[in-house]
Amino acid sequence: MTTVIREALEALALAAMVFILIQGSIQNFRVEGSSMSPTLEEDQYLLVNKLTYFRVDQARLSRIIPFWHVDQSKENFPIIAPKQKDVIVFHFPLNPRKDFVKRVLGVPGDEVKIVGGEVIVNNIFVSEPYLAGSSSGNVNMAPVNLGNKEYFVMGDNRQHSNDSRSWGTVPEENIVGKVWLVYWPFNDWGSPR
Repeated sequence: MTTVIREALEALALAAMVFILIQGSIQNFRVEGSSMSPTLEEDQYLLVNKLTYFRVDQARLSRIIPFWHVDQSKENFPIIAPKQKDVIVFHFPLNPRKDFVKRVLGVPGDEVKIVGGEVIVNNIFVSEPYLAGSSSGNVNMAPVNLGNKEYFVMGDNRQHSNDSRSWGTVPEENIVGKVWLVYWPFNDWGSPR
């Protein structure tokens, strides 16, 4: 094999590995609608970090590592789990082919309720400086107790957001990743707050 062909194959293999790594760790997303205004605006393009919430199946891993034994399948987040106020992209529970972007307000084990438009998690009012003007008006919502691997999400534009208040919680396996940064339009460049 000539040197030129070998070098071309090596460059092609390296390019394929980089492409696979990028596809597995980052995804782009276009904001549709105004449910996350003022944090995110319609037609902004985002980069979503899929590695932040990377999940590991301990039972599968225990089959590879000889000194580690796990009897039942259990997935967990080795890096970090989604936490309150993270802005995430997820597969819509009622139509997993469609992706949504919302803010996490409740994590597994939390009790979430709304009283007079204010979000209360585990009997503590949530400070939400990212909201524009009034939060939800004078809206109330009965307490929702989140089960294992369930997340409660809401848009920042509460009066114009289709979220967990209307269709329920987001299962952990539906979470794609954490919004990392706005990359277009270029004058909006930066991380959402």
